[in-house]
Amino acid sequence: MFERHKGGDRAVLVCLDFNEPDYRDGQEEFVQLVESAGVTPVAMIEGSRRKPDPAFFAGTGKVEEIAEAVRANQAELVIFNHQLSPAQERNLEKAIQCRVVDRTTLILDIFAQRARTAEGKLQVELAQLSHMSTRLVRGWTHLERQKGGVGLRGPGETQLETDRRLLGIRVKRLKTQLETVQKQRQTQRRARERSNQFSVSIVGYTNAGKSTLFNALTKANIYAANQLFATLDTTSRKLFLDQEHSVVISDTVGFIRQLPHTLVAAFRATLEETIQADLLLHVVDVNHPLRDMQVEEVNKVLNEVGAEHIEQLMVWNKIDLKGLAPAVEHDEYDKIRAVRVSAAQGEGLDLLRGALVDAMSQPVEE
Repeated sequence: MFERHKGGDRAVLVCLDFNEPDYRDGQEEFVQLVESAGVTPVAMIEGSRRKPDPAFFAGTGKVEEIAEAVRANQAELVIFNHQLSPAQERNLEKAIQCRVVDRTTLILDIFAQRARTAEGKLQVELAQLSHMSTRLVRGWTHLERQKGGVGLRGPGETQLETDRRLLGIRVKRLKTQLETVQKQRQTQRRARERSNQFSVSIVGYTNAGKSTLFNALTKANIYAANQLFATLDTTSRKLFLDQEHSVVISDTVGFIRQLPHTLVAAFRATLEETIQADLLLHVVDVNHPLRDMQVEEVNKVLNEVGAEHIEQLMVWNKIDLKGLAPAVEHDEYDKIRAVRVSAAQGEGLDLLRGALVDAMSQPVEE
């Protein structure tokens, strides 16, 4: 199952079935996440439960099975495809004698690897610290180094109290830096609004082909790869649709099921580009067996960031893998509701440009 991936920490994966209808597809996505993090999966432990065990999440027999897999495969890491409580994480580490991380920590780690801009890095670190503040069981010496270390420990403080104080100082500093970046972004946005520039944001499930579409439309060269969360930082470009029409188009971070709330909160500033858009291009991998679920998950996050009221134009991407021809789909009022394209092959892009011109001409709904 795992032959194709080499390098990185050796990890035992744990994926338990709580009678979910899409369990098997969720498991495949979990393996993709692990490989996107640069980790080498060496074993997959599965099992069925009605509900999580309060102490270990998995049952004691399953914990023993995980520990045996760790020893047999000389693994350095155990990754759960679930959210663990701090107590469960600590209990598992004691029982298995190995580092244990949950799905949220895994996604945060991928984000930390992929962030490129100063704002993206600040947001990721803030999300990591928010998540890890409940898990202060290991040393926080990296925070001491950033602050200088000497003279920081107050009289009578335990190491844990010092760690919490250092963490609070770092979080406060990050929030101040982010506020400065957000003000700069608001200034840029106001300048665009004054110029009456129509704005479009590309949204969609991770790996749906958003960055490939962005590059194909704008001739930009932003990073696009067949992996989860290839794009984290919002990139904006001016796109000329024809001789008379142009828009500002932005590529945004991909969404995923069970996206950690700390990430949604931390990336709110980046996602404000989405909230402020005149139109959302919702890119969907038409070849994916769970495309309807993915559309639903994207809409959930859009609701969380307050973008549910913005008009959407569906972009059915990867039609070449499905054997479909480029086309424009209309609703019962003859309004364009979707465009079929292949961003990788450059098929249907003229139809999409035409649909964008049509969207610009529609009256704004109050």
